[in-house]
Amino acid sequence: MKKNLIIFGTGEIAQLAHYYFTNDSNYEIAAFTVDEQFLEEDTFCSLPVVPFETLETKYPTSKYSLFIALSYSKLNQIRKNKFEEALARGYELVSYVSSHATVLNDGCIGRNCFILEDNTIQPFVKIEDNVTLWSGNHIGHHSTIDRHCFLASQIVVSGGVKIEEQCFIGVNATLRDHITVGARSIIGAGVLLLNSTEAQSVYKGSRGVPSKAKSSAIRSI
Repeated sequence: MKKNLIIFGTGEIAQLAHYYFTNDSNYEIAAFTVDEQFLEEDTFCSLPVVPFETLETKYPTSKYSLFIALSYSKLNQIRKNKFEEALARGYELVSYVSSHATVLNDGCIGRNCFILEDNTIQPFVKIEDNVTLWSGNHIGHHSTIDRHCFLASQIVVSGGVKIEEQCFIGVNATLRDHITVGARSIIGAGVLLLNSTEAQSVYKGSRGVPSKAKSSAIRSI
């Protein structure tokens, strides 16, 4: 018997989450939810959309779980805020892990993770809460991805890497082994990162040279 699930969001990632959970999980989507000020349509994917502020009245925490389907906007801060609010209100937050991913870390994956197809997660990897791994990444042995990170596609994370909270790693980036990516850092597409970074670092271009700007000054990724 499938479990009941509510998806937070009505954008492209929410639509993708609906597809993946419907076709590759033991969850059945009952409805979508958004903050009332952003509620523009009563339905999405042929299911009701209800205000997040009053979600419990129709979809109580005792019967429904929640998945926060948001992107890396504001360096994952919005997704982090909704994750924490949902937990505070008593909802169980569930993860999606594709059946087409290779997961060898004994299920050491946190809540509200979104792990898509063709990811390879090697032994002794730890993935914390609210992490998105888009398709086709290699996460090397003994690496840790802290909470609220977003990794795009075709990224190589070598062994023993630590990615701290709220980082964004762009398409085709390569991280050498046993380095630390400081919290809230942005590692751009195609970057070859050979050394540890400070918090709020920004790296762009293939040379892996840090930008003078801090990530907090970047308005869009």
